[in-house]
Amino acid sequence: MQTTPNRHLPINGTFNIRDLGGYAASGGETRWRRLLRADALHRLDAQGVEELLDAGVTTVIDLRHADELAHQPNPFATHDAVAYHNISLLDGLAPSLMDEGDVLLELYKLALVQRQAALAQVLRIIADAPSGTVLFHCTAGKDRTGIVSALLLGVAGVDATQIVEDYALTAQLIAPMVQDLVAGAVARGADPAGFQRLLASEPATMVATLGFIEAEYGSLTIYLDRIGLDDATVARLRNRLLGEI
Repeated sequence: MQTTPNRHLPINGTFNIRDLGGYAASGGETRWRRLLRADALHRLDAQGVEELLDAGVTTVIDLRHADELAHQPNPFATHDAVAYHNISLLDGLAPSLMDEGDVLLELYKLALVQRQAALAQVLRIIADAPSGTVLFHCTAGKDRTGIVSALLLGVAGVDATQIVEDYALTAQLIAPMVQDLVAGAVARGADPAGFQRLLASEPATMVATLGFIEAEYGSLTIYLDRIGLDDATVARLRNRLLGEI
């Protein structure tokens, strides 16, 4: 009897590698081992790299900025068996930690409005990637990765409740790395209490993010058209999530 793959891939050196397969969608169910969302990969040893290759990874999209790449280099950046891409998804965006309210929601709104070209580039790479598994990641696998995941699951017709649950799942998985993330931020001069606000992944944040797309653009379909994705590209994205490729 065929067993269902694990959503979380417990690979040494990572905390938050998850499969976007197995979600009920308008076209059936999202396929396993098509798309992986992940935290940073710089802690991977040779065995961890091989485990991801064994999981089918042929494309890696690194959503981090240049400073992160310099201090925490990606082991797949020069790997012969993987197509590696770097798109700094939140380049130039800096939410004010002094503001009241949901600072992450404000960050996600800024990304959806001001980083449309980068988002479109990421989605095109996924749509046009060679056969195999596409892995996309940032540092914690929460914000940059979470925005892309929400858009992809929306393309597949996964309902908002499951998209929110997928986003919120990060909280329990990154718990072991929170202390290191805070320590690193403090070493770079950040206020620990302010930085802690950036480590949340509350369901309400993604609920409001999806609501923002609906209120501001009318629908995800209209948003994707607005950022420059034509129908053929969206169809290829949907096929990667749901089709027989």
